[in-house]
Amino acid sequence: MLPEQQRSNKLKFTDILITVMIGVVFGVIFKMWESVYSLAKPLFPQAGQLTYGMWFMAGPFAYLVIRKPGVCFLASLAAANLSAILGSAWGLETIVYGCVQGLAAELAFALTGYRKHSIVIAGIAGILSAVGSFIIDLGYGYADYETWVLVLKYGLRVISAFIFAGVFAGLLVRALEVTGVTKSIRPVSKEDYAVLNQ
Repeated sequence: MLPEQQRSNKLKFTDILITVMIGVVFGVIFKMWESVYSLAKPLFPQAGQLTYGMWFMAGPFAYLVIRKPGVCFLASLAAANLSAILGSAWGLETIVYGCVQGLAAELAFALTGYRKHSIVIAGIAGILSAVGSFIIDLGYGYADYETWVLVLKYGLRVISAFIFAGVFAGLLVRALEVTGVTKSIRPVSKEDYAVLNQ
C-alpha cells in the first residue's frame, strides 16, 4: 500500500462509484434485515436492539475500504435511500436516519484526521450512529419511556453498533484485503495507483 501521505484524500469518480455500490448492496441487506429484527424482538424486552447495529454498518465498512473523507456519509445515505425505495417499514424516515447516522459516523473518522482505520475507530463510528438515531427517536416520543427502558434499549443498541460497524465491518474488510479485492481501490504501488487515473 502507498504510504498514507502519498495518497490523495480527494474523492475520485471511482471512489464515489464504489461507495454508492457498497451503499446499494447494504440497502438491499438493510431491507432484508427487517425480518431478522422482527424475529429477534419477541425473545426478550428490547432484544431487537441487538440486531440494530446492522443499520449502522454501511458507512464504516465503506470508509474502511476506501479511507477517504465523505465516504462514510455517502454510503450510509445511499443505503438508506435504496432501503426506502425497496419499501422499508419505516418509509421515508429511513432516509432521515441514514443521513444523521452517516454524519455521526463520519465524525468519528474526521476527529482522527482520517488517519486511523482500526476496528475500534469503526466501532466508535457505529456508536456515534447509535447516538444519532437516539436523537431522532426522541422526536417520536421515546423520551417518555421509563429510564430503565431507555438504558436497556440504547445500551443494547450501542453494543450492537460496535459489534456490527466495528468488529464485523473490520473483519470483513480484512478478509477482502486477503483476497486482493481492495488493491484496485487502495493500490499497492504507484503503477497500480496510476491505473485509477486513466
